[in-house]
Amino acid sequence: MAFSRREFMTMASAAAVAAKPYFGLHPFIEANPKAVFIRRTRVREKMDSATKRAEGLRLAREIFVPMDRPGVPLTHRIVLKPNVISVKSRNRPAAENWGTGTDPDFYEGIVLGLKELGLRKFHFIEANLFHMWNYRGFVDINERLGVAMNDPELRPSTMHRTNEVNWSEVPDGVVFKRIPHYAPVNEPDTWLLNIAKWKGHAMCLTQAVKNEQGLVVYPYVQFCSGWRMVTGVPEFMKPDISPEVERRVRRYFESHRKLKYARYEYEENAGLSPLVQEIWAQKTCDNMSVLKTGLAMIEGIYGRDGDGFSVGDDYMANYVLFGKDKFRLDLAGLWLGGHDPGNVHVYRVAKERGLSDTFNPWEVPLYEWIEGRAVPRRLTDFQRIPLKSPYLPQENEPRMHLTNEPFDYDRHKV
Repeated sequence: MAFSRREFMTMASAAAVAAKPYFGLHPFIEANPKAVFIRRTRVREKMDSATKRAEGLRLAREIFVPMDRPGVPLTHRIVLKPNVISVKSRNRPAAENWGTGTDPDFYEGIVLGLKELGLRKFHFIEANLFHMWNYRGFVDINERLGVAMNDPELRPSTMHRTNEVNWSEVPDGVVFKRIPHYAPVNEPDTWLLNIAKWKGHAMCLTQAVKNEQGLVVYPYVQFCSGWRMVTGVPEFMKPDISPEVERRVRRYFESHRKLKYARYEYEENAGLSPLVQEIWAQKTCDNMSVLKTGLAMIEGIYGRDGDGFSVGDDYMANYVLFGKDKFRLDLAGLWLGGHDPGNVHVYRVAKERGLSDTFNPWEVPLYEWIEGRAVPRRLTDFQRIPLKSPYLPQENEPRMHLTNEPFDYDRHKV
């Protein structure tokens, strides 16, 4: 049943009156931090705002629970990280590019569900493309719901001394010594909710792990620019780059080639080269090593293939994936999107660095979330939706392709 926005707001306000002092995740989710959960949604038309909002609210009511005993205090600030990438094209109607980021109506439903618990302090964080934030309505939603938004256009001259930026020391960082995030990320009384999009990208699929790249302050957020944003960074960034970065990255890259990392043999292939992918993976793992996420989601009510921006098409899938472990969550999303996760190297690098304990999707406990219950499933119980991407094309392979060559997980272990 779909509700109008006015009805949603009325219900949320009424429910919040009797709020308990804490909230948490459903006990089964909390007790299974290495599991991935998949919720099938019931959206017939991609642009059906009311139904998408209802799906977000319904899911929020099932997985976020009020608590009397200590959990997350309602005085905490909730950091919201949707994928806000939006595209405006002269050649295509707006609806055809809706899948470039997290669905805004689903996002609104999730926030309304959190407000029902009595939470009142929300912070939306995004580093990228400020001028596009409202192409799909995120600014309007945030203003209507009282969600504070960061200033993504900070001056470099003040970056190291403003309270709008929080700096984290990276333990044994490969690229970064320190990483800056927009406040209040990483502050003690915060709880991070990652609401990623299921879509193709030059990094294969940009899901939960990559989505948190957008918490990093510009221009540090430019993970995909190769050596230009490592050894060639502006002067003010140089103290925050590891002095051993070039030696270590090249050593890891050559090691991964010798280990037969898939698609590393074509150094000059179209798109982002294997070495650029190696730099991106190491920067991403540096970032993951300093962030703690309360819950990660991948909104796949409709998925998108392509390059993450103007190239690509949307496909109805009616999936929402979620879990506490971002790396494991992405493995399930990759497989459902038609790719074999063993061929996408950030997840192998993460295991090498001790940030994840597996890159094998068949080692991830999987449950279907049905009306507040977790039902054991296998990945093969769900239809795969092929989401082609430009990730490391091989010789004579189309630019948009599936990275789906079979991977031998028994033979190749980290």
